[in-house]
Amino acid sequence: MFKKSLQSGSILVQALVFGTISVVIIGALVSWAGVNIKASRLAVEREQALQIAEAGVDYYRWHLAHASTDFQDGTGHAGPYVHDFFDKDGTKIGTFTLNITAPPTGWTMVKVKSTGKILADATVSRSILVQLAKPSLAKFAVVANDDMRFGEGTEVFGPIMSNGGIRFDGIAHNVVSSGVSKFDDPDHTGGQEFGVHTHVNPPPGSGVNTDYRPLESPGNPVPNRPDVFEAGRQFPVPVVDFAGITTDMADMKSKAQAGGKYISSSGVLGYHLVLKTNDTFDLYKVTQLQPLPDHCGNNGNQSDWGTWSVKTQTFVSNYPMPGNGIIFVEDNVWIDGQINTARVTVVAGKFPDNPSQRTSITINDDLLYTNYDGQDSIGLIAQENINNGLYSADDLRIDAALISQNGRVGRFYYESDCTAQYVRDTITLYGMIGSYSRYGFAYTDGTGYQTRNIIYDANLLYAPPPSFPLTTDQYQTISWQEVQ
Repeated sequence: MFKKSLQSGSILVQALVFGTISVVIIGALVSWAGVNIKASRLAVEREQALQIAEAGVDYYRWHLAHASTDFQDGTGHAGPYVHDFFDKDGTKIGTFTLNITAPPTGWTMVKVKSTGKILADATVSRSILVQLAKPSLAKFAVVANDDMRFGEGTEVFGPIMSNGGIRFDGIAHNVVSSGVSKFDDPDHTGGQEFGVHTHVNPPPGSGVNTDYRPLESPGNPVPNRPDVFEAGRQFPVPVVDFAGITTDMADMKSKAQAGGKYISSSGVLGYHLVLKTNDTFDLYKVTQLQPLPDHCGNNGNQSDWGTWSVKTQTFVSNYPMPGNGIIFVEDNVWIDGQINTARVTVVAGKFPDNPSQRTSITINDDLLYTNYDGQDSIGLIAQENINNGLYSADDLRIDAALISQNGRVGRFYYESDCTAQYVRDTITLYGMIGSYSRYGFAYTDGTGYQTRNIIYDANLLYAPPPSFPLTTDQYQTISWQEVQ
């Protein structure tokens, strides 16, 4: 009897031990399940908050599409701006709050922080920060409306675009694009060639150069040429609207009259602007140009040909840089000098537009930035040409974005009879070139600038000079990140 009672006690102890273990395990499982359910619910709620935050960005992009300069969300006062968010059934499930940072003068980049919250749990929120911007015409290192040729030794780091064909015989570090699928290269005889092509022979062992072979049959493949086009080439692509720049110029004239600096016709040859590092500029009336040397002939049959170099001028006044950064001159302009933390666009044009009275901009001496981090920006827009005159500096640097709406950016052809100035040493452009006609600072007979450096200023893409022509009216998302 004693032995049986002992065994019964042992079973009871085991039952208690295993029961306790079971309770602990079941409790742990229940707790684990509760934690998982809570974590899953939190994950769902956090995802909802993120989706609501993204809906806020989508809403504001839509708002900018209809009111591109409204950075107060249609309220007329400072933010933040809170909006209710409803599900498909019309039930309010959360809110998004917008904090909007308007672009500085001359920029197109808008910063938007959108914070999404849900009603189910007030502690759950997620925020995203996006940057929206309109790319300007300065998205290209070179953009043209004509057939273009880039010779051997040319090295360009920014994107290149032409509405005509492009022959490129140097190294392109970015995409080269053309508005045509094929064209007849004006620099040599023969059949039509690819819209973007090269005459550089391929590396040894890679086959014959079919790049400049006439397009004799449909389907002739475009060869891969990473030795020339490092980022590739595209053709045909939509063309750039140079004609639309007329509207932009008229708008800039109105802005200059309203909050910038408008300068009417000089009554003589034009004006000379000297930009200064103290946020001012000196204005001179140009009264006489350097005469052409004897025997200096216009064998290129160039319109508006001349020295385009100032001989005499009279001082008008010193002016502060305009508040909106726009200087509109209804005459020819000569410009040089240096800026420091300034952003300015100088426009030379006459309205209504008359081809016989179109105005040009000439740069004969250095035009410089002090800062190369985007703080300094100069835009030059000419109704006709942007010139280097006969007596331009032997070593010339231009820090600016240049647009010639109806003419060309470059230097006239001055032959060897035009004194020693027919040959210049080096021209360096830090910025971009937009030229209606084929641009150029040198000629095949060795005249003009012997060394030509084109350095693309990437800051111009979303921080162009004030009111610089844009490539689209729509804002694009250029960055997205989740923030606290």
